[in-house]
Amino acid sequence: MKTKILKTEKEYNEACERVYLLMNSSENAIEPNSPEGEEMDLLSLLIEKYEQENYRMEAPSPIEAIRFRMEQMNLKQADVAPLFGGKTRVSEVLNGRRALTLKMIILLNRYLGIPLESLISGNKEVKLDPEKKKKLLHVSSIKDYLSNGRATVI
Repeated sequence: MKTKILKTEKEYNEACERVYLLMNSSENAIEPNSPEGEEMDLLSLLIEKYEQENYRMEAPSPIEAIRFRMEQMNLKQADVAPLFGGKTRVSEVLNGRRALTLKMIILLNRYLGIPLESLISGNKEVKLDPEKKKKLLHVSSIKDYLSNGRATVI
């Protein structure tokens, strides 16, 4: 397979198939500096670039992130209640009746290892009023930052 920038779904699928074949074709591990290792590294980068451009994933909501971590760690609401300030409060947060506080976010990050970005970025309730948003988007450095797809404007 000739390696090049992936532009179509067909090229993407072919690259994925090639990586799969490379990974499963040998009984021994592929050495990083071998021709196969170099090809797999290059294809992996091309695949990742294609996926970032074509399969953008929304960040989970903070509640989804918390529930996911609780499931991973086999935790019950009572187990994490101290991070929220009590059993009632954890129930309110997980059922969407109460917003996370800054203290809760810090404790969830510190004790459960939930990334801060997962705890704050999915919160679509926090918005900038339209007039302030318009003013902010006229600042060239902010406009450039947002146009590179590094952040989502709500």
